[in-house]
Amino acid sequence: MSLLSEWLEIMLSKRLQKELLALQNDPPPGMTLNEKSVQNTITQWIVDMEGASGTLYEGEKFQLLFKFSSRYPFDSPQVMFTGDNIPVHPHVYSNGHICLSILTEDWSPALSVQSVCLSIISMLSSCKEKRRPPDNSFYVRTCNKNPKKTKWWYHDDTC
Repeated sequence: MSLLSEWLEIMLSKRLQKELLALQNDPPPGMTLNEKSVQNTITQWIVDMEGASGTLYEGEKFQLLFKFSSRYPFDSPQVMFTGDNIPVHPHVYSNGHICLSILTEDWSPALSVQSVCLSIISMLSSCKEKRRPPDNSFYVRTCNKNPKKTKWWYHDDTC
């Protein structure tokens, strides 16, 4: 292992530990780190989420899966809904993939797990009608398992 890759691995670990502590100590509303998910690895987390009160998702429970590559924070985490309850939303596919620009082209190393969580809460909270994206069936049949490999077309800011 080269000196540079060792340094990058140390920096990744420090950044993830810092974000993990921030999520444990000051989680966004309705979000909780699933402690079991980080027992074996720091590069894959599950965040339990509850729909915000006064929204279409009030009282519903969801899980977000975060996967961090060795290039994090320069490369965005892979984030998707997982588990038995995937929210029915115009920007969430039935396989859990999320069409959200900060997860791909609008990502910045200044963003964090907390900012991603807040964006997802905001996305769900602003929804006016529970429905799947119009291309859900085709996308789910043909997509890569990794949503980061999708070339998203951001054409709708409303729900």
